[in-house]
Amino acid sequence: MPNLLRRLLPLLFLVGLGWFLWTKVRPALTSFENPLNPAPRITVTHNTVLEKVEALGRLELVRYQFKDVVEYKKSTYRFLPDAKVALIVAGHAVGCLDLRKVRAQDVVLEGDSVLRLALPEPELCVWQVDHSKSKVYSVENGFFQDAELVDAGYKYAEANVRTAALQSGILAQTTQNAELILRPMLETMTGRRVVLTHQMQNPQLPGKQ
Repeated sequence: MPNLLRRLLPLLFLVGLGWFLWTKVRPALTSFENPLNPAPRITVTHNTVLEKVEALGRLELVRYQFKDVVEYKKSTYRFLPDAKVALIVAGHAVGCLDLRKVRAQDVVLEGDSVLRLALPEPELCVWQVDHSKSKVYSVENGFFQDAELVDAGYKYAEANVRTAALQSGILAQTTQNAELILRPMLETMTGRRVVLTHQMQNPQLPGKQ
């Protein structure tokens, strides 16, 4: 028995030493990347150039939001079925006044209490599809041109947002909101009663078209 213990003692010592070294070295080993499955590395290179600075004077007064299901068909070949894409489209349009068009003669002071301001015509300044809220429902018979078909469908949908906004009376609503928003603001700033009118179109000279 004593001889057996003397033989096992070196072995037990080596096993204990190996376990101790492994517990110390293992954290360092696991910090290295696995060469067979390396972690992805992302490199971004950009060079931003300021191309244009533009003064803005548009006062946004109303926003219309739309939801539409668009089915866009395109005839390709005579003996093949039509290519078709179905889109669930979200979009919006914004009515505004371009205050850069206000001229000196459009601002008239009457006495000490009245300010008359002739506003430019309301405009549809933004109409676009919100791609983050839109999606492609289905594409049929694309014939390897699905991307072009979807892009054409979205362009049609964006044009329809403009048409729908105009037909829904967004320009009239823009004018009404100017009375509700712009007039009280100007009265607070000037201390006068503000009367909003519309700019008169320049009269056409004889012989001019």
